[in-house]
Amino acid sequence: MDFGLLVLRLLAGLLIAGHGVQKISFRLGGEGLAGGAEEFRHDGFRGGRLTALAAGAGQIGSGLLLAGGALTPPAAAGAVGVMTVALTVKWPHGLWVQKDGYEYPLFLVVVASALALTGPGRYSADQLLGLLPWPAWAAGAAVAVGVGSGLAVRVLLHRPAPSTTTDTTDTTDLRSSA
Repeated sequence: MDFGLLVLRLLAGLLIAGHGVQKISFRLGGEGLAGGAEEFRHDGFRGGRLTALAAGAGQIGSGLLLAGGALTPPAAAGAVGVMTVALTVKWPHGLWVQKDGYEYPLFLVVVASALALTGPGRYSADQLLGLLPWPAWAAGAAVAVGVGSGLAVRVLLHRPAPSTTTDTTDTTDLRSSA
């Protein structure tokens, strides 16, 4: 079980961290901080560079901590938070990634939550530092704080979508009747 948790932590944590690297640099296929800022603007978020930098740093930090099994509940909260934001962006497209859906962010939210619930296992920084076992409430708090912070970011930084309804009033008729 401990080896399985190590493999799961390494894969999920490094994928999350890599996603953050893409947001703020040209590494791993990223388009630099300007590209990350543009992605957030395209998705309807305020803040541009600052938003991209915060999201990228959150993903890198939480991903590396998860991969190392270090401070697992706070690391899981960070990962759940940033992936909850991504999930809300992808939500309108449905579940499946082929349609730009939320399948991948949902999977990472669940994996990070599961790691908070199970703990990082014996082969972890938390074990080396004598932090295990984490109190049971820490896992629930990690998931709740992660989801709550992700939803708060969505509410605070996301701009409402422009109205797509078209006004069918013929203004020429209104002007001519005046």
